[in-house]
Amino acid sequence: MTLDTILEEIKKAETVVILTHELPDGDAVGSSLAVKFALESLGKNVDVIIPEYPKSFEFMPGIEHLKKASDIERYDLAISLDCADYRILKGYNKYFETAKMRLVIDHHGSNVMYGDINFIDPVAPACCQVLIGMFKYFGINLTKDMATCIMTGIITDTGGFAYNATTETFEFASEILRLGVNITEIFTKALHTKTKANFELSKRAMDRMEFLENGKVAFTYITAEDENEVNAEQGDYEGIVNIGRNIEDVEVSIFLHEVKDKGFKISLRSLEYIDVANIAIMLGGGGHQKAAGAYQKGTPEQIKEKVLIEIRKQLRSE
Repeated sequence: MTLDTILEEIKKAETVVILTHELPDGDAVGSSLAVKFALESLGKNVDVIIPEYPKSFEFMPGIEHLKKASDIERYDLAISLDCADYRILKGYNKYFETAKMRLVIDHHGSNVMYGDINFIDPVAPACCQVLIGMFKYFGINLTKDMATCIMTGIITDTGGFAYNATTETFEFASEILRLGVNITEIFTKALHTKTKANFELSKRAMDRMEFLENGKVAFTYITAEDENEVNAEQGDYEGIVNIGRNIEDVEVSIFLHEVKDKGFKISLRSLEYIDVANIAIMLGGGGHQKAAGAYQKGTPEQIKEKVLIEIRKQLRSE
């Protein structure tokens, strides 16, 4: 059984490195910290390599222990969390390459299975939810700190339980509440508190917003120049994609933000029936049915047209 194999590899390892995707969100950071706490309870030497993360996650327990790099050349075990593709482990994928054993834990159906061991649950709305069942199987009890990190991942990846949450999600939330975790505080800090830069970028994105395909598609973007002008930091673009999706009659929201050396990151969100994961896959990315993304080079107008070609294949005429 895969879980038994994973536990066996964890027990054998003395040094462990935890990695996640570039531009990490709440699920990426939360799952990474939760696994760090869990493996340290088993006596393991654990490093989490996350060079940059949004300020909104500074409240999370253990965040001060995140590293930008490591002096260890070869870890016994590398664990990739919440990352569907090896290519988006960014510059620190060298730690994954050189590890003696490589484990991938994820919830994206588009995961390309790049580990020596792959544990993927595409039904789970967050990687953090996958971890809860895994920890139970391993006999690792959730602490309040671990549960805070896990709940942050679940709340951010479900938009505050607004989409993709399962029956298990609410059962786990109940368990976490009993541990004394302040879920209201997580909502406020992770979802509702915005930096001034995020506010300024949101204004620019709203000014540029277009409604296409009879109002069923919302499109907008921000550039690197926009981010520089408002002194934006990592994560200050978070949540902008949801502005379009939350407008009446919009089925799909498209949001582009410029990323150094990669062109634009395309963020896609759908409301009911459009499978944006299939659209993202056609553009070289991946994700979930109602939340997905990809990278493309070109102008915003050129990228918009590419995405619209794929969206039109699924749009219903009314």
